[in-house]
Amino acid sequence: MKESIVLPLQEVGLDAIALVGGKSASLGEMISGLSKAGVKVPGGFAITTKAYYHFMQNSGLDQFIRDQIAQIDFNNISSLRRAGQRIRQEISNSRFPHELSQEIIAAYQALSGQYGQEQTDVAVRSSATAEDLPDASFAGQQETFLNVRGPVALIDCVRNCFASLFTDRAISYRENFGYDHFSVGLSVCVQKMVRSDLGASGVAFSLDTESGFRDVVLINGSWGLGELVVQGAVSPDEFIVYKPLIQSQYKPILEKKMGVKDKKMIYGESSDERTRVIPATKQQQHSFCLTDDQILQLAAWVQRIESYYSDKKGHWCPMDVEWALDGLSHELYIVQARPETIHSRRDRNRITTRSLDTGGATPRELLRGIAVGDGIAAGNVNILFSLDNRVATTTFQPGDVLVTDMTDPDWEPIMKMASAIVTNKGGRTCHAAIVAREMGIPAIVGCEDATEKLNGGQAITVSCAEGTEGVVYEGILPVKEGLLDLSSLPTVKTPLMLNVGSPSMAFQFTHLPGKGIGLAREEFIINNYIKVHPLALLHHRELNDAALSAEIAQLIYGYENEADYFISKLASGVGKIAASSYPDKAIVRFSDFKSNEYYNLPGGKYFEPKEENPMIGWRGASRYYSEKYKTAFMLECAAIRKARETMGLNNIVVMIPFCRTVEELEQVLAVMEEAGLSRGQNGLEVYLMAELPSNIMMAEEFAPHIDGFSIGSNDLTQLTLGLDRDSELVSGLYNELSPAVLRMIARLIKVAKEFKVKVGICGQGPSDFPELTRFLVQQGIDSISITPDALVKTLWAVHEAEQLVEA
Repeated sequence: MKESIVLPLQEVGLDAIALVGGKSASLGEMISGLSKAGVKVPGGFAITTKAYYHFMQNSGLDQFIRDQIAQIDFNNISSLRRAGQRIRQEISNSRFPHELSQEIIAAYQALSGQYGQEQTDVAVRSSATAEDLPDASFAGQQETFLNVRGPVALIDCVRNCFASLFTDRAISYRENFGYDHFSVGLSVCVQKMVRSDLGASGVAFSLDTESGFRDVVLINGSWGLGELVVQGAVSPDEFIVYKPLIQSQYKPILEKKMGVKDKKMIYGESSDERTRVIPATKQQQHSFCLTDDQILQLAAWVQRIESYYSDKKGHWCPMDVEWALDGLSHELYIVQARPETIHSRRDRNRITTRSLDTGGATPRELLRGIAVGDGIAAGNVNILFSLDNRVATTTFQPGDVLVTDMTDPDWEPIMKMASAIVTNKGGRTCHAAIVAREMGIPAIVGCEDATEKLNGGQAITVSCAEGTEGVVYEGILPVKEGLLDLSSLPTVKTPLMLNVGSPSMAFQFTHLPGKGIGLAREEFIINNYIKVHPLALLHHRELNDAALSAEIAQLIYGYENEADYFISKLASGVGKIAASSYPDKAIVRFSDFKSNEYYNLPGGKYFEPKEENPMIGWRGASRYYSEKYKTAFMLECAAIRKARETMGLNNIVVMIPFCRTVEELEQVLAVMEEAGLSRGQNGLEVYLMAELPSNIMMAEEFAPHIDGFSIGSNDLTQLTLGLDRDSELVSGLYNELSPAVLRMIARLIKVAKEFKVKVGICGQGPSDFPELTRFLVQQGIDSISITPDALVKTLWAVHEAEQLVEA
């Protein structure tokens, strides 16, 4: 390759990082390597580092910059700010060499000609030679200028890019990560703009950013130019796509979550105002920024980019991608791609576990948001609204919890002092989230009102160890931490499955050596994600309850109607859990709310009876064929069909709970068939929750109608012993190791084997009692499903039991 001041992007690649920086090199690599695969990247040119070094030599600023940086006290924000400001001012006031400007302007005019314009609109992006390396992302460290038109504006922006190598954040970041300030050169990427100001834009990762689960593409997006998503100025829409099925006939969109997109960035109307922020329309606020087809196309591109880079580098290389949707042509483009730098470096065999250790006490919850990372930290609240507030920046103490509206790259010197970060705005791919992950600081973003609900100086605990939702608790709470080395765990013959209640936690457990999901409870998803009684959702207009109808109207924004909302949300929850174990089985239990639990859901009071003992009342199977509840159950069936037949997650097995008689089972199967969910069709298996004495005593009659039993030890114990497990008066008699219960289990395993149907256990017993685990192994149970926190001790118990059986 000939060295030049300016090179077309298509002539550079990853081997040219020292010359054109990571950003330009990556764009050039994609243009030459992925265009044939259909990935669209806008054209442009790279101003090489030769221009930067020539400019710096010509300006005579080298020694001045060295002197300024040598004087910085990096523990003093004011010292850093003063030095950075002096350096940037000197660079901005320096004359741009004529021979450089002429070559850059000639390249710009040629690019304009390619698009049939006299002065085309371009993005001018800094491209540092140290960025996008395996150990640091340099996210947002240098400047980007959008909608730049004309030679004068272009040269001005190039000089400002040079100056941005010495922003406060960039100086601090290099110091923090041990980079020599003078071994980092700067190239500038000049790229044709995509008219996403009239469309949408955002970021995408080829893994789940919190758990590191590698089988999904995570997409964030909003209307207009993408800067607001990166800044965290809006809470973007979020889409999750299951990678292994992207190239199939299915549409594996696991989740669509609508953000708060109340504003957007568009082109400005003058050279002094290249971009401006305006309110988004109501229709835009209540619509997803991408269609399903666009989501799938973008996910396929991200998957291709990851595969290409992984092949190029010779190891798994997850990617962080910026995308744009042109509002004129309605075409998607990739405008940037860099390697992801957090999960790609983790040792997947060594896992640090963290949890609150409150001794059973329930801490006071203050607010929730989107969790970043899986850590827990505590400290005193320090609310900052602006870095211009000199008093606030000088009073921020190491270990304080930074609470603010949103952050941008200028905040990094303060962020690295914080024990945790809490913001009103932003999504999982905003600046605050990216930097917090990189620094290993727990953060909760998109809380909406953190600066109002929290008070300066207040002691709080920030927990990101409870799934995709982060929780802020009052006070400094104790934390329990452990280290798990997966390579030290024994191998066992009896498959261990996991009980997973929350879809938000499912990806967190994919590194554990489980063999599928043994129990996923639909009622958890209904309660936490759908948030309203199913019948109230369908019939609220007939109830004359204006407050309820208003609440439902708010919930269903972005969905066709109430039924579509229920089906989509439930399918999404079930789908995320099933994707975490694919292709191993995910056994999904139909809803098993009791009437008192359903009553507490919004609208539940209109549809639920008052029962003296709901524990043995109208629950499970008896609801599904009842004319009072059948329409709601058919929505559950439709959600399962969507997850299996549209998303393609055919590893989903359905399970019927609390089914008292064989006749009742046949009635449920008939309703399922009416809803298009027939046992055996498309490989659908149906399991029965074996939790009633009748299930055990009539096992020979139940077995021909099902594919497997799953023992529910909680209800089986209470009904075998004839006691209410919710009553403290008889709680001392509750014993899952009772000989009566063990004989029930032994009988069921024996009958199941005679009829060649699977039999497992998903109740709490094995998680709590290793001796029960040993008994189950001795009886020859097919699988044991336990809570994730009990996996290690259960593995050892199974290992010991198997050795005894073999002996």
